[in-house]
Amino acid sequence: MDFSARGQEHVPAPPAAVWAFLQDPERVARCLPDVEEVVGRGPAQAEATVRVSARRLRGRFRVTLDVQPREAEQRVTVEVRGGGLGSAVHLTAGATVRDNGDGTTALDWYGHAALRGPVAAVGGRALEARAQRLITQTFQNLSAYLGAQAGTLA
Repeated sequence: MDFSARGQEHVPAPPAAVWAFLQDPERVARCLPDVEEVVGRGPAQAEATVRVSARRLRGRFRVTLDVQPREAEQRVTVEVRGGGLGSAVHLTAGATVRDNGDGTTALDWYGHAALRGPVAAVGGRALEARAQRLITQTFQNLSAYLGAQAGTLA
């Protein structure tokens, strides 16, 4: 099962703080919904354990995040790979950082995910809607965290 989402998030923090945050895989991983544990694996990688619930299947996915910043474009791409419950997930998400000119930042973002295995089979169409909400929620979590920390991240 494949699904995509895109949107824009207005972040109440300056672009430099947003850019620094997006380059830190541990911070990005902590924005995933239902994240239980995050472990850094170097300057561009982190591992996370995430609670998963798809109808009758409940458990945990273990995923690796690989953060790929492109400073010249003010764009970051995050590859998320892993799985659990006999299923596999591959998510590519990206965001472009844009200065709003008023001390805030716009993030134009997208996410595309592919899910294979029992979770995809059991979840059906409801899983697609939930996955789109999860991608959106990740960027909303990022915005909320940055807004709360705006004074300490710059």
